[in-house]
Amino acid sequence: MTGGVRSRSDLSTARRIVVKVGSSSVSGPNVGQIAPLVDALAAAHARGCEVILVSSGAIATGIPFLKLDGRPTDLATQQAAAAVGQNVLIYRYQESLSRYSIVAGQILLTAGDMENATHRSNAQRAMERLLGLRILPIVNENDTVATQEIRFGDNDRLAALVSILVSADVLVLLSDIDALYSRPPGEPGAMKIDHVEFADDLSGVTFGDIGSAGVGTGGAGTKVAAARLAAASGIPVLLAATGSVSQALEGADLGTWFAPALPH
Repeated sequence: MTGGVRSRSDLSTARRIVVKVGSSSVSGPNVGQIAPLVDALAAAHARGCEVILVSSGAIATGIPFLKLDGRPTDLATQQAAAAVGQNVLIYRYQESLSRYSIVAGQILLTAGDMENATHRSNAQRAMERLLGLRILPIVNENDTVATQEIRFGDNDRLAALVSILVSADVLVLLSDIDALYSRPPGEPGAMKIDHVEFADDLSGVTFGDIGSAGVGTGGAGTKVAAARLAAASGIPVLLAATGSVSQALEGADLGTWFAPALPH
C-alpha cells in the first residue's frame, strides 16, 4: 500500500514516486524541458525520495536523425526510429542528471513482459535493486521489439502498471495541458476538474486528440484510464503540466487529483 500520500501537499514527503512524461514534452522544440524536469526529479531525489521516471519519446527523438518529415506509420521504420531515439534520449537524460551526480538506469518493457509473471518479477526485482542503490530508473516501452498487435499503446498505461509493480506512493502524469478539463481546454465552456473521487462518473467529459505536436500516442482519455487503473490499486494520481513538475513534486495545489479507491 501507499505511504501516506492522501493529498497533493503530501507529495513533498512521499517516499516513492513514479513520474511519467510524454513524447511532446521532451522532444522536438520541447527538448529543452528535459533540464527543468531533471531539476525537479533531482530535488525529490535529494530529499530521500525514490523516483522512477517513465519517459516516452524514443520514436519522436529518433525521427530527425533518420531525416524523416514526421512520425513513421510502418512498424519497421518506427522500430528504427526507436532504436536511434532511445539511445539519444537516455544520453540527454544522463547528461542532465550528471549535474547532480545521479546515474540513470534504463529499463525497456513490452506489454508481454508485464503479462508474464516471470518477466514482471524480474523487472520488479531490477527496479527495487536500482532504487536501493540510489539509481534513477528510466522506463520506456521497448518500441524496437514491440508489435502493433501487442503494445501498451501509450506510456500512461505503462506508468500506471509500473506504479502498481513498485507499490508507489503516488503517480504523477505530466502533460502539455495543466489539468483535466470537462472538454478540450481550447473549446468554449471547458471547465477545469480539480478533484476526481474514485467513484466519480466522468462519462460527461469530452476528450480531445493527442495534442498539437502529433508525436505521441496518448491524450486525456489515456491519462484518465491510467489514473483509474492506478487508483483502483490504491495509488493516488496527479495530472499536471510538464512545466509545473517542480511545484507539483513540492506539493503545490495544481493539476487534477485522482483519489485512490478506499481499501476494502
